[in-house]
Amino acid sequence: THQGSLKLPRWPVAACGRRGVGFTEGVVCRQEAGMHVQDMIRTSPAEAPINLEALAECIEACFECAQTCSACADACLGEEQVTQLTACISLNEVCADVCATTGAALSRIAHAAVIPTRSLLDACAEACARCAEECERHAEHMEHCRVCAEACRRCENACRELLSQEAA
Repeated sequence: THQGSLKLPRWPVAACGRRGVGFTEGVVCRQEAGMHVQDMIRTSPAEAPINLEALAECIEACFECAQTCSACADACLGEEQVTQLTACISLNEVCADVCATTGAALSRIAHAAVIPTRSLLDACAEACARCAEECERHAEHMEHCRVCAEACRRCENACRELLSQEAA
């Protein structure tokens, strides 16, 4: 931790259940967030072209990864050895942009036929794989890189799963 650094609370991610009993303020439930994404997809007048759960999981993973990569790049910029982290920062920024774009495009169900879904999913999976590899190199010494690598792997897997379902 750096001198003068603002200490922010770490919000736990719960395995799931219902908000209320047993949950404290600030606890995020991945399943509940995924249900929100599924609910939004269901409200579209167009029918989702692929499995709703896999699509929602991929959208959620993309946005989570985009946020995590942005935060990791910011944390890297605050490290004392920032000059040794330029590749990590660059990959974080690219991965964040690709993930945000992919998540947004996948959310556009009504125009799914005109979206280059396969290309976006391929690009997102590749960006996540490269970012995860770089963050894994620093994960032992930098917690933010460990967390980022996990989010990137989760998103990479979600994109590849959606690609496999699309091909089937």
